[in-house]
Amino acid sequence: MRRISRLRHWRVWAFALLSILFVPSVQAAELLMLEQPGCHWCERWNSEIGVAYPKTEEGKLAPLRRVDISKGWPEDLAAVRPERMTPTFILVDNGREVERLRGYPGEHFFWPLLADMLAKLPPKAPGAGG
Repeated sequence: MRRISRLRHWRVWAFALLSILFVPSVQAAELLMLEQPGCHWCERWNSEIGVAYPKTEEGKLAPLRRVDISKGWPEDLAAVRPERMTPTFILVDNGREVERLRGYPGEHFFWPLLADMLAKLPPKAPGAGG
């Protein structure tokens, strides 16, 4: 009898572990930066904003994901409309586009425009992580 209950107990834990490993996690917000080789404004953004961005509250709320448009559109972004202009910044939440900023207006304008974009994110459910 004891052996059967231990076996059941092991199966429950194994199922729980497999569920954690193979169930996709909820995606958080991310800021896509569409870029391509030779983009002067992309280089300027990198030098003025790029180094600091991951360290900011904005960067923690919506981590940067670079997308090189010369290499094709990523499959996991099928719900987001591609863009040809670089740089373009697309705020995505749970795989859906929230807002888009075409071009880089300079560091003094970028932060307020990004704040406006982030303000459009849906509120997080109580108890949600991140």
